Amino acid sequence: MAESGSLPTGFSELEVLAVGTVLLIEALTGLCLNSLTILSFCKTPELRTPIHLLVLSLALADTGISLNALIAATSSLLRRWPYGSEGCQALGFQGFVTALSSICSSAAIAWGRYHHYCTRSQLAWNTALSLVICVWLSSAFWAAMPLLGWGHYDYEPLGTCCTLDYSRGDRNFTSFLFTMAFFNFFLPLFITLTSYRFMEQKLRKTGHLQVPALIAKTMPTINAINYALGREMVHRGIWQCLSPQRSELDRAR
Repeated sequence: MAESGSLPTGFSELEVLAVGTVLLIEALTGLCLNSLTILSFCKTPELRTPIHLLVLSLALADTGISLNALIAATSSLLRRWPYGSEGCQALGFQGFVTALSSICSSAAIAWGRYHHYCTRSQLAWNTALSLVICVWLSSAFWAAMPLLGWGHYDYEPLGTCCTLDYSRGDRNFTSFLFTMAFFNFFLPLFITLTSYRFMEQKLRKTGHLQVPALIAKTMPTINAINYALGREMVHRGIWQCLSPQRSELDRAR
């Protein structure tokens, strides 16, 4: 592992500061948007449905990604990694857990929408809760493997953040990478594409075709806009959270 406190050769301080600034903007934007989604779920009874529980899981995962980016931004602006080797391992684990949870939550949302539109039945609470628990336990399992010796966390090339060490080409890391990618990238992508494909076919037959996005959104800001802030009911929930007086009037009516 590289020495903390020193930047790798080939990077100027200006480049590190520029990366830090971009990461800071992305982190703060993702935190604000996803925090609004979480707050609206907690404050608005209409949003407390099984399908929105899946959206909440995605928002929590993307909040974690944004926090990870905030730490990376802070280190870049400091022009050094101040948290030592153990901090690097902890940040790598936290970032990987939330990244995998974001991907798998997106796939769960796609399946939930397929279930709603194609079976015309409401998603049960126990099914949604089981999906959320499965997503987070599976993500924690795969993120823990590098800590146990299968795979490895290390500094990124800039030296101010930590993630999987993709530079390793040994059998240990290669076996981990391909196995992890199958269960956490290709399988969720297959579920997402298949769910939206079936939903498209169903809506085409009924004459109510609405073609949704087919790509699993992994960026926190895009996820917040696509899955949460883009929904009218969430708009109302956020408006109620930001306007307590208006919320009281709506309940009175």
